[in-house]
Amino acid sequence: MERVEPSYSIGIEEEYLLVDARTLELAPAPDALMEACRAELEGQVSPEFLQCQIEVGTRVCASVAEARADLAHLRRTIARVAGEFGLAPLAVSCHPSADWHRQHHTEKQRYIELERDLAGVARRLLICGMHVHVGLEDADLRIDLMSQLSYFLPHILALSTSSPYWQGQDTGLNCYRLTVFDNLPRTGLPPVFVSHAEFLRSVQVMVDAGVIEDTTKLWWDIRPSGRYPTLETRICDVMPLLSHVASVAAIVQCLSRMLVRLKRSNQRWRIYDRFLVGENRWRAQRYGIREGLMDFGRGALVPFPELLEELIELLMPDAEALGCVAELTGARAIVAAGTSADRQRAVMAQAVEAGATREEALSRVLRSLADEFLAEG
Repeated sequence: MERVEPSYSIGIEEEYLLVDARTLELAPAPDALMEACRAELEGQVSPEFLQCQIEVGTRVCASVAEARADLAHLRRTIARVAGEFGLAPLAVSCHPSADWHRQHHTEKQRYIELERDLAGVARRLLICGMHVHVGLEDADLRIDLMSQLSYFLPHILALSTSSPYWQGQDTGLNCYRLTVFDNLPRTGLPPVFVSHAEFLRSVQVMVDAGVIEDTTKLWWDIRPSGRYPTLETRICDVMPLLSHVASVAAIVQCLSRMLVRLKRSNQRWRIYDRFLVGENRWRAQRYGIREGLMDFGRGALVPFPELLEELIELLMPDAEALGCVAELTGARAIVAAGTSADRQRAVMAQAVEAGATREEALSRVLRSLADEFLAEG
C-alpha cells in the first residue's frame, strides 16, 4: 500500500479584545460591527464568549507565509471596520487593567449554556488565545502526534506569552491567561491515548452521560480538532506582532513534520510523564523565555536561548521542506527583543520612571498594544 504523506496544511485562529479607540477600555461589539465584518470576511470571523471579543480564522493555507498574509488581511479588516464604530482591536491575552466583573457574555446559545454550566468560572474568562491547526489527515496519526508534541508545548507557550497583567496588577507571571483558563474542566495537558478509537471511546462515555455534546468541549492545550482533520495546538497566548505569530506557527508545523519523519524511520519522541511536562508548562507560564526549562535527558535547567537553538537545528530539515526557514529562524528575534509580556513590562517601567502614574503607565501599555496590532500588517 502506498504511503500517503500528510498535507501539513496550516490554519491560525486568533481572538481579539475590542476597546474604545480613545479610552482603550473594553467595549462591546455592536451587532452592526459583526454584520459588517461578516459581510467582508464571510466565515472567517465570529463573535466570542464575551461581547468585547471577536475571533478570526485564516483559510486552509499551504504555508506559514500564506497564513500570515491571510491573517494580516483579517487584522486590517477588523481594525478598519472597528474604527468605523470608534473601536480598536488588541491582540493580547489579557487586558492589562480591565475588570472582568463588568463584562457580559454574548447572547448566543453556546455561550449561554457555557455560562450556565461553568458558572463563576466562565464569567472570569476575560482571556484570548491563539490556535494553530496542522493538517494531518490520518486520525490515528493525530492521536500519536498529540502525545509526542505535548513535550514541546511549554517551549511554544514561553515564546507566545502576552498576559503579565490582570486587573491593573503585575501578576509576576508572563502568562496569567492559563491560570484563568485552567479553572475550566478538561483543560491542560492532554491524556495519552494509544489510538483514535480509544480517544473516541473515552469521549463517548462523557457524551453518553450527558456531560458534553462533542469533542469541541475538550479544551486541552492540544487536541484533535472536532471540526477539521487537523491537530490543533491551543496553548498559545495571542501575540501582537505578526512576525512572532508566524514563527510560533512555523515551529508547530515543523514539529508535526519532524515527528512524522521520526515515525517513517521507526522512531518516536519519548513521552514523558505529565508531571514533568507540567512543571515546564508552569515555568513557561511564570518566566516565559527568561529562566529556562528542564531538559529531562540532561536532568538540568537549560537557558531558553540554548533550547531554541537546539530546536531550530532539529527542525531545519522540516522548515526547508515546508518553506518556512525564515519564520522558524525568526523565533530568535523573540528571544532577542522579548515576548509581548516582556515588552509590556518595559513600557510600564519606562513610563513610571518618566513620572507617569500607575494608571497613566497602564494606558501607555495599552496604547503600545494597539499600535502593534497593525505594526507588521
